[in-house]
Amino acid sequence: MNQLRRVAVASAIGTTIEWYDYFIYSTATALVFGKLFFSTLSPASGTLAAFATLGVGFLARPVGGIVWGHFGDRVGRKAMLVLSLLLMGFATIGVGLLPTYGTAGVLAPVLLLVLRLLQGLSAGGEWGGAALMAVEHAPERHRGRYGSFSQIGVPAGLILAQLVFFVLTNALSQEQFRDWGWRLPFLFSILLVAVGLVIRLRLEETPVFAALEREQARASRPIVEVLREKPREVLVASGSFIANTAIGYVFLAYLLSYGTSVLKLSNATMLVVVIIGSVTWLASIVAAATWSDRVGRKPVYLWGSVLLVLWPVPFFLLVDTRQPVLLVVAVVVLNIGLGATYGPQSALYSELFEPRHRYSGASFSYAVGAVLGGGFAPLIATALRNATGTSLSVSLYMVAVALLSLGAVLAFRPRRARAAPEATLRSPGR
Repeated sequence: MNQLRRVAVASAIGTTIEWYDYFIYSTATALVFGKLFFSTLSPASGTLAAFATLGVGFLARPVGGIVWGHFGDRVGRKAMLVLSLLLMGFATIGVGLLPTYGTAGVLAPVLLLVLRLLQGLSAGGEWGGAALMAVEHAPERHRGRYGSFSQIGVPAGLILAQLVFFVLTNALSQEQFRDWGWRLPFLFSILLVAVGLVIRLRLEETPVFAALEREQARASRPIVEVLREKPREVLVASGSFIANTAIGYVFLAYLLSYGTSVLKLSNATMLVVVIIGSVTWLASIVAAATWSDRVGRKPVYLWGSVLLVLWPVPFFLLVDTRQPVLLVVAVVVLNIGLGATYGPQSALYSELFEPRHRYSGASFSYAVGAVLGGGFAPLIATALRNATGTSLSVSLYMVAVALLSLGAVLAFRPRRARAAPEATLRSPGR
């Protein structure tokens, strides 16, 4: 049990650090990157260009999912988690050291794009490893609960990122923040990565992978095997994640830009709203994951998916009032839906795929869903708002992706319809 608790805490801390690195990019994109790296463009075009670099990072995630998944199924979960953290840290610190367009010209946005691609490669393999590390150590009846520790790293990383930016935007003048203050959250990653490495290096390999090694049951070409043997599961898993990641990035990236540039609310106000929403997201992840252990993954997913279909129109109606209290109501309800469709995900994806190709199947499905949903969601939302002049167009876009994922969730096969994935792979003492 001590090992299980250690793994759960390590999953939460490790993914928090990884996603902090990933989310400070989206926050900086909304606040300053358009002005610093695309200064020759109009403010609206600069924002679009900055959000485009945010989206490009998602294109690398399926590649990361394939590479990390292959070696995660061949070499082990632990080794790939360590490598993903190192790569994410390198790319994030690199962004903090970049020259801006005013100093390096066109080379600056090119380097920004390259580093974002490296972040995408890391993120493509990070989630699968962290999820499996938690779930494959957990008792079968508590997979949802322990799998949620890897899930809470997303809102926890977002909260940490927003808090750092909140402190800086309040402690520094606008000129100071634009000139050098924005670099500090990226450079702060040096300390976080060091902490994450110490934690991950102390973990033991999962009992499931140890059994694969002992029985010589590892897949030789895991991504090929999972696509050949489980194409339906890959499609359903990818489709189920489209709405969560699209609507999630409208919340965490687009909303910040929309609130400050269109609604003319202060950076501090919008950061506080996003932080409150993120805390709600974290709490609902834990609640939904635990609930899924009792009633099954599909009912929890369905409940959250329906909420994501129904809430986008009221969401922007409340946001457009510019009233902080109503903004909080809008993001709290939205994030309950996000938590319900994210909390059980680690356990669900683990149960969809066999142990020998599970890292590849989970990582690739997660990455494809992220590309189709969240990759360009802030860019699409910005373009729709600029073209139509109304946030209703963004709401309808959110409803469309939510309906798409709802269809995928309806196609889930109940877990009890198949044998437990580890039925033939038990390690001693389990």
